Amino acid sequence: MDERDYLADRFERHRGHLRAVAYRMLGSLAEADDAVQEAWLRLAKSDPSGIDNLGGWLTTVVGRVCLDMLRSRTSRREDPLDEPLPDPILDPASGVDPEHEALMADSVGLALQVVLQSLSPAERLAFVLHDTFAVPFDDIAAIIGRSPAAARQLASRARRRVRGAAPVPEPDPVRQREVVDAFLAAARGGDFDALVAVLAPDVVLRADPGPAVGRIELRGAKAVAGQALLFRSAGGDARPALVNGAAGVVGIVNGRARSVLSFTVVNGRVAAVDILADPDRLAALDLTVLD
Repeated sequence: MDERDYLADRFERHRGHLRAVAYRMLGSLAEADDAVQEAWLRLAKSDPSGIDNLGGWLTTVVGRVCLDMLRSRTSRREDPLDEPLPDPILDPASGVDPEHEALMADSVGLALQVVLQSLSPAERLAFVLHDTFAVPFDDIAAIIGRSPAAARQLASRARRRVRGAAPVPEPDPVRQREVVDAFLAAARGGDFDALVAVLAPDVVLRADPGPAVGRIELRGAKAVAGQALLFRSAGGDARPALVNGAAGVVGIVNGRARSVLSFTVVNGRVAAVDILADPDRLAALDLTVLD
């Protein structure tokens, strides 16, 4: 094995972790892969003998790349609803695919990824790197070009916003599935009262049908229940799945995904529903993981 092959082998040992970092930062699997590839290119151009901690070095590089990508994205979008829903990570309802374990570690579902979109790029980086991946504030400060104290403040501010906006979900997957099944049964039957009963009063529905329409948000049990036909259309051939580790369903027609629904269940009720219905993004999903 020559020196480059040896370096590539060492890099591959960190790929899963780096992809998880980039996905949490960006919410896009394709962009996460781009960020990881950029980290490899930068490593290949560097002198590895001067790198004491390769994992830490690569995490810092990926953080820097993601920060630049987030800043570029923010400058192009004025309305938060212009931001597409994060890419879903699909796994069979019976458990998480081993390939996705790094992506799903410490995840609380798609709802958290949506909340992260509301943070500034620097807040998002500080929160994700420190709170999820235990990166020291000294290292984070070097990435964002601020002091460690400022990095700590950014993470603290982000933490408060996340706690205020992202409800703590039901930890029991069986209970999650029971609530989701009750919701789907009410939706299929067009039972408005049953839908309202299974929805939290302040439930939020976020739907992403694609860039031509833009993201749609509804709030309140009656408003969400009023969209029962939307869920009914996904219910006839809905396949149970884990979506970012939480109970969800994939609506499939003729072997193709038509929609992905992720549910956040809190205190026995549905607190959030996130729906991806963008045909182009759905076509890119690997449905074989559900078999």
